[in-house]
Amino acid sequence: MTLDQLRIFVAVAERGHMTKAAELLGISQSAASAAIRSLEQQHGVQLFNRVGRNIELAQTGRRFLPEAKAVLERAAAAHNVLEHVSQTITGSLSIAASQTIASYWLPRRLASFHEAYPAVRLSVTIGNTRQVETNVLDGTADFGLVEGRTDSDILRRAKVDVDRLVLVVAHSHPEIAEVSQGHPDIRELRWIIREGGSGTREVLEDLARREGISFADLRIFLVLPSNEAVRQAVEAGAGATIISELVVARAGAEGSLRSVPIDLPKRDFAMITHRDRQASLAQMALKAHLGEKAGETVRG
Repeated sequence: MTLDQLRIFVAVAERGHMTKAAELLGISQSAASAAIRSLEQQHGVQLFNRVGRNIELAQTGRRFLPEAKAVLERAAAAHNVLEHVSQTITGSLSIAASQTIASYWLPRRLASFHEAYPAVRLSVTIGNTRQVETNVLDGTADFGLVEGRTDSDILRRAKVDVDRLVLVVAHSHPEIAEVSQGHPDIRELRWIIREGGSGTREVLEDLARREGISFADLRIFLVLPSNEAVRQAVEAGAGATIISELVVARAGAEGSLRSVPIDLPKRDFAMITHRDRQASLAQMALKAHLGEKAGETVRG
């Protein structure tokens, strides 16, 4: 068996889907299927059960999965040793990032990192804060970038930038009643929010708590899975939302959205890593690069 076969097996096992695993690894679905089939034929075993269009781990596959992951972790550790000895920054990095960071903050920084380290291959997956945390914990991602809180005590957090949040409504939205100056009555607003586990939803939950209001008592009109969907719904006049200024800067400048005066705390963009996994030179280089670019943003 080869390391590539093991990587494909682990990816398929963790996602329960051949096509999604192939997309993650940057290979074709037929190549992934062939690798699994070859691995099974080489050893005369069945690793997966094929049920219609679905695929699930067979008993042999469940027993093999932790061993395959252990081999891949040892191979990565061996690569790190050689990399440190040679001081050559190569290899690949898998990054899990929350939507705001992945869409609005990260791309330019990855482009400049690629210019400095062209031998490092980068891949990015997008999810909410909870999903990113899970990916770092299970080793699917080398590190994560989040704006929300993380719960696990085996993750290290390092601040890389600061994000400003705004409460926005459509330009045509009626004036909003205030309970006091600078404190809009959030119970009277019709809210459009992200799904549970997202950083921006956490901010609204915190705001309700500070105002002494149950989150369940807010008028949640619509729950959407992406920042873009939320922005477009708000622009269409469906309600209000709290969102990163990065997401709505253009809409605000063009006049389709207006911000509502309210005191919202800034939030950190943070890099999260697993404390028990040794960082490669490529990981350390990217961490330093993101921190350096964040410093330039703050100074600018």
